[in-house]
Amino acid sequence: MAFYSYIFSANYKRYFDNLKKIAKKEDKNFTKMVFDTGYCVFRYGFCLSDYLNYKLYDKNGKERKKYVSTKTENKFYETVSPSAYKQRYTIKPNFLKDFKKYTKRDFIVPKEDNYEEFLEFLNNHDVFMSKPYDGLGGADVKKEYTKDIQDKKEYFNNAIKNRIFLEELVKQHPEMNKLCDKSVNTMRIMTFNDHGKSRIIWMGLRVGNGINAIDNFHAKGMAVNIDINTGKLVGKAIDKDLNEYEEHPFTHVRFDGFQIPCFEEAKDMVLKASLESDKILVVGWDVAISEDGPVIIEGNRRPGFDIVQVLSGGKMDMVEDVIGCLEKTS
Repeated sequence: MAFYSYIFSANYKRYFDNLKKIAKKEDKNFTKMVFDTGYCVFRYGFCLSDYLNYKLYDKNGKERKKYVSTKTENKFYETVSPSAYKQRYTIKPNFLKDFKKYTKRDFIVPKEDNYEEFLEFLNNHDVFMSKPYDGLGGADVKKEYTKDIQDKKEYFNNAIKNRIFLEELVKQHPEMNKLCDKSVNTMRIMTFNDHGKSRIIWMGLRVGNGINAIDNFHAKGMAVNIDINTGKLVGKAIDKDLNEYEEHPFTHVRFDGFQIPCFEEAKDMVLKASLESDKILVVGWDVAISEDGPVIIEGNRRPGFDIVQVLSGGKMDMVEDVIGCLEKTS
């Protein structure tokens, strides 16, 4: 039912407007593309954004089967990421508390009885991040400056009302600042807890666009593949609109070959964290490299496949690998 809710609630006007632009640019028949969209929805379980993100209009049946559709993704996460355990991950303060030895930073959840603690947090932090308890895709995440808060009591009350918490700002490693210093650029590392043995099944780097304070793909950030053995970036970066970049548009640092610092430490950290995630078997960890080494920003119990597949050209083999391992010992 979740898949069909996507289909019925989609913004069809915007979708068809985008499809017309693509049809004109690619010199394709718009009507055929509309029918092909419907075929991909009902034959493979792709949603509208899948059709555009993965350029399914340029792929045959064999190529399309390499991609994880939204319907397949939902079924996959029902198996490896049961919703009964989601609050440990979806409620961000819960996550920060449970994984504090990996997150390594201060935070406060404003409540009716902790105004003094809130003031102490502000006294200790000139700049911080404000985030919704359970936001997605970087929505409503803001970089805030304590000096700009005119009425602290009003800010405190609004935070309670809007379910906002405050989090210490991660001071990014100088090498990562070379790529983009306007945002904390994070690795998305997907791990699989395979019956008490953890392994990395995919990784990429998300980089801010030089304007926004966050690096999220859905906030006009970019993403690029990481060589899992060396920690070097591989190839071009790609944004949500599928524009490709050989170098960062603001810093002009070349992506391909860029070495991520503290890489082995970061890998070791997520592999250990994965073993503490015994109910949610596949987690997408967002990992920053701070001045003092790697820190986990958050864990995603249903890491999306859009970045993964835009960069990797389909990842059905990864899904089949995970499910196959679970079936062998079930």
